[in-house]
Amino acid sequence: MKRLFSSFASSLLLCLWLIACSPCATAGWKAGVARAVITPETSVWLAGYGSRRAPEGKLHDLWMKALALQDDEGNRIVLITSDFQGVPKIMSDPVFAQVEAKYGLKRDQIMFTFSHNHCGPRLGDDLVDYYPVDPDQVRLVDEYTARMVSRAVTLVGDALAALAPASLEHGSGYTTFAVNRRNNREADIPAILARGEPLVGPVDHSVPVLKVIRPGGKLEAVVFGYACHPTTLSFTKWCGDFPGFAQLEIEQNHPGTTAMFVNTCGGDQNPLPRRTVELCEKYGHMLATAVEDALQQPFNTVSPGIRSAFEYIDLPYLEVVSREKLEQEVKSTNALLKRWAERMLRKLDAGETFPTAYTYPIHAWQLGDQMTIIGMGAETVVDYALRFKEEFGAGTWVCGYADDMISYIPSHRVWKEGGYEGGYRLYEYGRPAYRWAEGIEDRIAESVHKLVKRVGGPTEPGDAP
Repeated sequence: MKRLFSSFASSLLLCLWLIACSPCATAGWKAGVARAVITPETSVWLAGYGSRRAPEGKLHDLWMKALALQDDEGNRIVLITSDFQGVPKIMSDPVFAQVEAKYGLKRDQIMFTFSHNHCGPRLGDDLVDYYPVDPDQVRLVDEYTARMVSRAVTLVGDALAALAPASLEHGSGYTTFAVNRRNNREADIPAILARGEPLVGPVDHSVPVLKVIRPGGKLEAVVFGYACHPTTLSFTKWCGDFPGFAQLEIEQNHPGTTAMFVNTCGGDQNPLPRRTVELCEKYGHMLATAVEDALQQPFNTVSPGIRSAFEYIDLPYLEVVSREKLEQEVKSTNALLKRWAERMLRKLDAGETFPTAYTYPIHAWQLGDQMTIIGMGAETVVDYALRFKEEFGAGTWVCGYADDMISYIPSHRVWKEGGYEGGYRLYEYGRPAYRWAEGIEDRIAESVHKLVKRVGGPTEPGDAP
C-alpha cells in the first residue's frame, strides 16, 4: 500500500508539473477574436487616388477584425484591424466613446488600425477634398460610416465576450516587395530588377508575427505586419489588396484561424512594380509565405501582463493658411486645391478660426516582458519603425495607420528633403495649412519614450522591461 501511495503521489506531481509547464497554462492570458464583413452594399466610391471610382463588383470581401486580450489581473486591450483606406477622427472618436460607455475600455486600451487599402470604401471626411462634390455620394458615405461605427462597437463587444484561455507567442518573418518610392522611380523599377541591381533607400522588410494559441494547440489568430502601401491595384473592385490576399491564404492554410494585418510604417513604401491583379496576388503570397516561414521557427512566449498608455500631442503647422492665400487658390487649375480653398473660405466666412496645430494620437502597450507595441496615427514613414526598433530592441512593434488618417507624418530626414511625403501637401488631407512645422519627429519621439517608460517597456535595446 505504501508503494502504491508513493507511485500515485509521484504520478500526481508529474501531472501537476506537466500542467504547470504546458503552453495553455502559462499563464493567465485570455484572448477573444471577432470578425465582420464590411464590404459596402451601396455605391460608396472607392477611397484614394483622388478621383471618382464607383464600385463594380469585388475580388473578395473586406473585413474588420478584433483581438481582445486580458491578463491574469483583469487588464484588457483590444486591437481592431481593418481593410479601410483611412479611418478619420469623426469615425473613430464615436467608436472610442461608445466602447468606453458600453464596455468600460478607456482610450489607452483600444487601438483602431487600418491597412490603408485603396480598394476599400470612403469614410466620413477622410480626404474629403480629393473627390468631386456629389450630394448623393455624401449621403451614402455618411450612412456607411455610421453603420461602420456601430459595427466596430459590436465587434469589440463580440471579441470581449469571446475571451477564453490562450497563450501568446511572437516571432518575425521577412519579405522584400516593398520599395522606397522616394528613392526609386517607379518607371525604372522593372529594368533595375531585370539587371539585378539593388534598389536604394530605407526599407523595413521585417514581418512581425503574433500567435494566439488555445489550450490543446489550436491556432486561434495570427496578427502580422509589414511596412508598405496597399496600392498594388487602382481599379474599381472591392479588394483588400496584398494584405487581403495574404490574410485569405493564411486562413486557408489554417482553417478556423483568423489572420489580422497591421500596416507598420509604410508611408513612403510602395509595392513595385504594380497595377495588375497577378502582382497583387504575388505580393499577398509573398507576405503569407513570410508568415508561414516564421510559424515554422521557434517563437518567444509572451508572459502574462498588460500595461497600456496613450496621449495626444500637438503637431504644429508651419503656417496656417490665410484668407488672401485661399482667395488665390480658388483660381487654381488643380481641382483638389480649388475644392480645398473653397471649403476653407466657407469656414472662415462662417466665423471659424483655424487651429495652429493638430492633435496626434500615440499608444504604448507592453505585453508581458517580451513585447512593446507602439501605435501612431496616420501615414508614418519607415524611419519611425527603424528608429524605435533600434532604440527599444527586439520585440518592438511600431504601427502607423492607427486611430486617425491625418496626413503623411514625415521623419526629420524626410521633412528636410521635402518631396511628396515631407513637402507642402497637407491641403490634400483637408488641413488648414500646407506643411508641418520642423521638429515633428522630435515631438513624436519624446512622447513615445515617455509612454514606453510609463508602461515599463525597455529603455535601451536588450533591456528587460
